[in-house]
Amino acid sequence: MGIIKAVNLAFEYIRRDEEGNVEGITRAVDGVNLDIKEGDFVAILGHNGSGKSTLAKHLNALLYPTEGTVFVDGKDVKQPENVWDVRQTAGMVFQNPDNQIIGQVVEEDVGFGPENLGVPTKEIWERVEESLKAVGMYEYRKHSPNKLSGGQKQRVSIAGVIAMHPKCIIFDEPTAMLDPNGRKEVIRAARALNQVEGITIILITHYMEEVIYADKVYVMDEGKVVLQGDPKAVFSQVERLRELRLDVPQVTELAYELKKGGLPLSDGILTMDELVAELKQLKQG
Repeated sequence: MGIIKAVNLAFEYIRRDEEGNVEGITRAVDGVNLDIKEGDFVAILGHNGSGKSTLAKHLNALLYPTEGTVFVDGKDVKQPENVWDVRQTAGMVFQNPDNQIIGQVVEEDVGFGPENLGVPTKEIWERVEESLKAVGMYEYRKHSPNKLSGGQKQRVSIAGVIAMHPKCIIFDEPTAMLDPNGRKEVIRAARALNQVEGITIILITHYMEEVIYADKVYVMDEGKVVLQGDPKAVFSQVERLRELRLDVPQVTELAYELKKGGLPLSDGILTMDELVAELKQLKQG
């Protein structure tokens, strides 16, 4: 079993009127199966309303399944006695960093989580230092979070999660409120945590460029997983992604249009380097 496993997971939002009567039921997640191995970088894609953020909230027991089961590091999230362990194993980074930052000074904010876990003071400061270094924010440790850019605040949020030593971090649209530079900072930090620290990363997003380095991509629509595979396999299906109201990375789109125009290029080109290499080969051939 992987570090995260979902089996026939379903979740329903129930709408009630003022008197508590059921007005309607929305099935936000519908029969999802996932098996995410420790150390993987996994991306979950989908347009707004596809169910991807609702799914994310099941992965550290913020929501409980209506049907099916989610296991985090072998523990069933529905069992109340497992919630503490599940949330220590799987940390969460949300869209808006201001909702996660509570300290007046960066290093105090990062130390808040481990302090709540009862970590000894000396170890807290060691964790604060290593976490801030991991996201490239150590030099800002004495700063007020209010003075930081959006990307810097989000990296502080990530450091606060890392300081609790999770095996897995779930990023729920962490760059949705950031400018392009902030987005790059945060994705670079997430990739480094995965590659250097070996932390399992689950990235929920609708920005295609953010997922080209993932080990596996799941695409959701109407609560279901409708496509899955490595990025090359998923982004080879340009027309299917358009049907799902999703874009593809710009270079993938360019290569796809060139291929339609008659150039014999590979499917699912993901980076400009790949495209340039293939065009050079054609020229030499």
